[in-house]
Amino acid sequence: MGVGQFDVIVVIVASGVAEEALEAARRAGAEGATILHGRGSGIHEQKKIFNIPIEPEKDILIMLVPRQKTEGILAAVDQAVDLNKPGHGIAFVLEVKSVIGLSHPVPGADGTP
Repeated sequence: MGVGQFDVIVVIVASGVAEEALEAARRAGAEGATILHGRGSGIHEQKKIFNIPIEPEKDILIMLVPRQKTEGILAAVDQAVDLNKPGHGIAFVLEVKSVIGLSHPVPGADGTP
């Protein structure tokens, strides 16, 4: 795959919200994602039980997408899970320099629909 054709979108949301974010991403053109589970420790997660700090569980979506679909997918995920509200999550995009292991052509990766 050529340089500059793909981005990775990383979305971190509260556990249980990942499926909603993934469905929005799929409707916007993502073919799928890898979902990982983790724990948060940001400023909005300072909850305690019996005065013991807890770290809320998080889901992390990692999506490799054709660059021309990135903004639409990101906007769809934001609209679905309202990332601009404190504590709702975060999403960011990383530019991919190269890709190995794609077993099928990704629609839109070469500029075609």
